[in-house]
Amino acid sequence: MRFKWSNIVLFFGYLFLYFPLICIAVYSFNESRFVNTWTGFSLKWYKVLISNQILLRVTATSLKIACLAATVSVILGTMTAIIITRFKIFRGKTLFLGAITAPLVMPDVVMGLSLLMLFIGMEKIFGWPNRSETTTVIIAHITLTLSYVTMLVQARLQDLDHSLEEAALDLGASPLKVFFVITLPMISPAIVLGWLLSFVLSLDDVVIASFVAGPGSTTLPMIVFSSLRFGISPEINALATILMAILSIGVVIFAFFVYKNKNIKNV
Repeated sequence: MRFKWSNIVLFFGYLFLYFPLICIAVYSFNESRFVNTWTGFSLKWYKVLISNQILLRVTATSLKIACLAATVSVILGTMTAIIITRFKIFRGKTLFLGAITAPLVMPDVVMGLSLLMLFIGMEKIFGWPNRSETTTVIIAHITLTLSYVTMLVQARLQDLDHSLEEAALDLGASPLKVFFVITLPMISPAIVLGWLLSFVLSLDDVVIASFVAGPGSTTLPMIVFSSLRFGISPEINALATILMAILSIGVVIFAFFVYKNKNIKNV
């Protein structure tokens, strides 16, 4: 059996990307506390994880922040993409586009420091937002992920066949009904993908959150990063394995619906 070079390169590419994740999952079942020594299969670290209330509370906080940030980013990003795509020329469009795309190229350190200074100034003047809550982290993550959603939805809107929308308008449908009945279903894959990407970026962020988070808004990446000086705990491996499994299931479900929707269109 002959193998093509492209298949070999693809195999090593996947191996490079996913082998570290496989190692984390495997060593989460290690009986030993040391990650470089395999002493036998065990589920005790999952039991320890369940009893670690601090780690579970921080994980719940990170998931809540990621869900809220992703949802708000999808709503605002979709609206922004529609404005950019449908309104070809308007005053200040160049500045508007620059402001939207700036977080894509802005270093996280600069972005985190600027948001910190903004929140400190706002708290002194208006008394809001309170850094002891999760509000500052949510706003910072919305700022981080809004650009990604906008770019994804904008690319999808530019590829749409506008004749369907024009036909619906000619038949008497209102612009709002056309959006919810025709436009929204057609751009829904980009919206779902934008939500998943925003969720992962928010859940993964440690630099910006370290600047803007207060005592009551510590996130999971901050806990993991701070624990590196003492060595990685097997509980972290167990938690990472659970999160990978949940996110993988979500990606598979999303891919299934996209594939099913594509087959329906081809029929």
